[in-house]
Amino acid sequence: MTDVVDVATRSRMMAGIQGKNTKPELLIRKALHARGFRFRLHVKELPGKPDLVLPKYRALIFIHGCFWHGHACRYFKVPQTRPEFWLEKIGKNQSRDSLQEDALKVMGWRVLIVWECAVRSMRKEKSSLLVDLIVSWLKNGSEYFQIDENIVEPGSSLSN
Repeated sequence: MTDVVDVATRSRMMAGIQGKNTKPELLIRKALHARGFRFRLHVKELPGKPDLVLPKYRALIFIHGCFWHGHACRYFKVPQTRPEFWLEKIGKNQSRDSLQEDALKVMGWRVLIVWECAVRSMRKEKSSLLVDLIVSWLKNGSEYFQIDENIVEPGSSLSN
């Protein structure tokens, strides 16, 4: 299938996609800051440049876009244009994420992955459940946790 826009327009659209300070990231930063948490942003010395670094809790938070990191949710769909390219690119992103998470764990950091779908669910429901889960994880001391839309929905269970 051919693209619905010309090459120059598609290039401009893709170049406009941000890697940091995204809407989901800003939403979580604002909510955590309002609850008294202080953090550093995009620390270059750490593998993967985590979105939020909370040294007091020895914790890192990555806010992953479902498309770019290949999350198995309704927001990830392989584009029909050049699917091989996209599958390879997203596969490399996933491999890189895994290596970086392993390196961070070896360094003694705790890692939390918050998926874009969880943030979207939170915004749609106007719920503070996502932030409550993040705060709970920060305080309970578990090494690794992922939050996606299935965990944020009311009535779902909390599991690592």
